[in-house]
Amino acid sequence: AAQFQNGSFATIYLSPKDYHRIHMPCDGRLTRMIYVPGELFSVNPVTARGVPGLFARNERVVCVFDTAQGEFVLTLVGATIVGSMATVWHGVVNPPRTGEVREWRYDEQQISLKKGDEMGRFLLGSTVVMLFQKDALQFNSQWCPALPVRMGEVMGNSNGHGRGHP
Repeated sequence: AAQFQNGSFATIYLSPKDYHRIHMPCDGRLTRMIYVPGELFSVNPVTARGVPGLFARNERVVCVFDTAQGEFVLTLVGATIVGSMATVWHGVVNPPRTGEVREWRYDEQQISLKKGDEMGRFLLGSTVVMLFQKDALQFNSQWCPALPVRMGEVMGNSNGHGRGHP
């Protein structure tokens, strides 16, 4: 987590009425995926404000990508009634719910996704947390928390301070 210290993040709540697929905000090569068991609290804004550490306590699937700007993380957070989370490379990640952390490494596989490609989905609404390293991203001034996000909408731009893509 140290590489994300003072970095940028966005927490995007997907209500039951929203589109439940997650698309890549930038080109990236998958390096690993971690399933973390946890609670299934509701993730609506009222509950998120009232439950300390909710996103760290709920079940989640953490997807780590290597990008031209450095490492980037998409975390799919489970919630009440969310039966499962799936990725395009793995399919359904949960169930089964074994209660154990599971990790998949993709060093030998070349799983690359382009900006805009679908990377995963929920089978009902939930939350996605995106993490970027320091100075990798500048959010657009028109975008702010609590505003709806539409597929293809530009939330921010690369600062151009990244390293070359491996």
